[in-house]
Amino acid sequence: MLEIRRAYKTFNGGTPNEVRALRGVDLTVDDGSFVIVIGTNGSGKSTLLNAVAGGFALDTGGINLDGADITAWAEHRRAAMIGRVFQNPFSGTAPSMSIAENLALAARRGRRRGLGWALGRSMREELRDRVRRLNMRLEERLDNPIGSLSGGQRQALTLLMASWLKPKLLLLDEHTAALDPKSADQVIQLSGEIVARDRLTTLMVTHSMQQAAHLGDRLVMMHRGEVIHDFRGAEKQRLRASDLLSRFEEVRRAEQLDESAADMLRRLYV
Repeated sequence: MLEIRRAYKTFNGGTPNEVRALRGVDLTVDDGSFVIVIGTNGSGKSTLLNAVAGGFALDTGGINLDGADITAWAEHRRAAMIGRVFQNPFSGTAPSMSIAENLALAARRGRRRGLGWALGRSMREELRDRVRRLNMRLEERLDNPIGSLSGGQRQALTLLMASWLKPKLLLLDEHTAALDPKSADQVIQLSGEIVARDRLTTLMVTHSMQQAAHLGDRLVMMHRGEVIHDFRGAEKQRLRASDLLSRFEEVRRAEQLDESAADMLRRLYV
């Protein structure tokens, strides 16, 4: 289970560039739940994932994962429990190393590293078997540099690496945004299969309303650093992309009204 308690984060506080990225976010994610996170640019959705991953310290608030208080843990320590796939297909891998070498490193994430052979015969067979399941014909190219692959192939392998040890939490941060439509569809299908097969607790940020409507068992909408909608169960299953677009339009109209009211007040007191 993931528990985020009253999470606050402000960047560049006290300056003209101040950004209140998280404003008291409370979120509890049950084991095995697949939660989609959406929101406008600057809503705090990727900041939320970065906070959970340990990319920065919260100003106030706490984070618990699988019963452990990880609020003060460094990012590398959290990596033993958290798998992550970034938007950029070139993040999270060593491009000059082979597919096999990258996967072998993922298989030893969070473990002590010695000087033994990381790519013995049994390990290579396991690598080949798991890569074969991607249906991308990469199992015979294990010695190829991972940097020589297409974005879709690389992102599929990064997903495999992130989920290799069945992490306590999987973070998918707009992981298909940089891909062409065909590759994005392949990676999304693979994501759903891996999450369902291994019952991984998952937070996925996306800008795609189609993905948001059709994936996961819960959907959280953020705005200005706060959770403004939380759909789950039958309510989530009934959601359509058009419903989500309507919600965004409601937020936009409310913002326009707020700005108009603020402008009127400014004029009254000037």
